Amino acid sequence: MPFIIVEMWDGRTVDQKKIVVEGITATFVKIGVPAEAVHIAIHDVPKHNWADGGKLASEPKSP
Repeated sequence: MPFIIVEMWDGRTVDQKKIVVEGITATFVKIGVPAEAVHIAIHDVPKHNWADGGKLASEPKSP
């Protein structure tokens, strides 16, 4: 059954992560997947390990 990997910047609380996994699971349940068959891994990525457009997310944004 589905295995979902969520990659996001670190810093979210456990309560926030619970909201994310409950929402993802609910979406799969709506299409007929049993909740117990939904597997989710959360990867917390530090901003200095994430980049867009050649800039680290930890760097200040240009005006």
